[in-house]
Amino acid sequence: MLFGALDGTIVGTAMPRIVGELGGLGLMAWLTTAYMLTSTVVVPIAGKLADLIGRRVIYVTGLVIFIAASALCGMSQNMTELILFRGLQGLGGGIMMPMAMIIIGDLFTGKQRAKWQGVFGAIFGLSSVIGPQIGGWIVDALDWRWVFYINLPVGVLAVILIAIALPKHKAAGKVKFDIPGIATMVIGVVSLLLALTFGGKDYAWLSWQIIGLFAVAIVSLVSFVFIESRAEEPILPVRLFKNRTFTTINGVGFLMAVGMFGAIMFVPLFMQGIVGISASASGTVMTPLMITMIAASVVSGQFIHKIGVRKQMLAGMIIMAVGFYFLSTMGIDTTKLTASTYMLLLGLGMGLVMPILTLALQESFPKSELGVVTSSSQFFRQIGGTFGMTILGAIMNHKSTVLLEQDLTPVVKQLPAEASELSAQMTNMIHTNPQSLYSSLLNPETLAKMPKEFVQHMLPILKNALVSSLHQVFIIGLVFVLLGAVLTLFIGNIKVSGRKSKKPGTEGEKELSPELA
Repeated sequence: MLFGALDGTIVGTAMPRIVGELGGLGLMAWLTTAYMLTSTVVVPIAGKLADLIGRRVIYVTGLVIFIAASALCGMSQNMTELILFRGLQGLGGGIMMPMAMIIIGDLFTGKQRAKWQGVFGAIFGLSSVIGPQIGGWIVDALDWRWVFYINLPVGVLAVILIAIALPKHKAAGKVKFDIPGIATMVIGVVSLLLALTFGGKDYAWLSWQIIGLFAVAIVSLVSFVFIESRAEEPILPVRLFKNRTFTTINGVGFLMAVGMFGAIMFVPLFMQGIVGISASASGTVMTPLMITMIAASVVSGQFIHKIGVRKQMLAGMIIMAVGFYFLSTMGIDTTKLTASTYMLLLGLGMGLVMPILTLALQESFPKSELGVVTSSSQFFRQIGGTFGMTILGAIMNHKSTVLLEQDLTPVVKQLPAEASELSAQMTNMIHTNPQSLYSSLLNPETLAKMPKEFVQHMLPILKNALVSSLHQVFIIGLVFVLLGAVLTLFIGNIKVSGRKSKKPGTEGEKELSPELA
């Protein structure tokens, strides 16, 4: 699970080396996008198939796909090949991650599950933070191809152990696959994610490309709902959304992911641009978040028996909200220590919430639906992360464009004639990609090459615009987290049992059903 999650973030640091060797600069973004698309869309499919034909065959299949694709990525001779193999690798990673959580639900009682979900939740959070740093280390010490080859020995060992240790599942009768449901869901989710990923960056939000993608997404997802309501074995049963527990918990997970990825994405930019530390040093600011998130995830299983699911989830979301409030107060004089302290709060809140999202769903549904409900938690969090990065990024770019157009453009226009190319570049970036403008112009090496008078005039403008824009980003992140906190109040009274997952038709299921309805 760690390696599957790492591959979503580890490649970012290696991209300059990859592009340097393979070329294809214009396709660079697809290295991340291809993995994100396939790993997200396959999650609910893997969960349903695990319920239908068993955990072992699906898990081993995912591992084999992941290993083979990792080897192919390492052997790629051009950017097109690498992007295709990254998409294949995402399929394997998207199968592996929810399967780990599902198997925990099979093997352990509710109380034991709380502890192990905490450990696995911590691993998933850890991968989000350390991925870029590990990628940088591998690229510096070895070669970019080892970013992929490193998966091979671990993957082969995992295949052997899981194939031996996991019990075989016998399908009850003929297995029926919901092909129309899979097709409409894949088209709908991929279109939605592409629109969110490229909207406002590669294409304007009102361009025909983005409007077309949203239209395809709406038509496909509406068709998916229609098909699922009539399918014999639906990939994601529509009736689950009538269940208060299912809807509210996945809603909390979605909103938490919006905030979580907002913090992970924008705090390093603040540290580089305002505090003036290097890109690698800015990554260490995230270390306190990682440490407290892991610690809170591991011990959250102990708290849940004392204060209950709803209260712990509410406490975690409120702590996250407090962390976002403090982030929104950071200014030009904020130190690395102060920012790290605020990250401690965010990590604590995330660690209290993340593991119990899956646990609460597993405790509330029979074993026959364990795969579907467990994978749904992962699915909605991944969608939330993409949505968060898109919305918060768009907010930041809009605010930055307004401020820089107002204050920086007049300074740029005063550049001498010999700097006309730089002037045109900066003007274009102000309107299209302010984040890149901050990253490049606030880089000490770039600043050293510029005229001192220009730097003296420009630097305060850039920093003030960045601070104001990030304040707005963190406030919006705070709003999303507070909405999640409100949503926790509607979660039913879920009790963590000492029994293993309920089988269909047992008394436990009957006792729960009136409240869940």
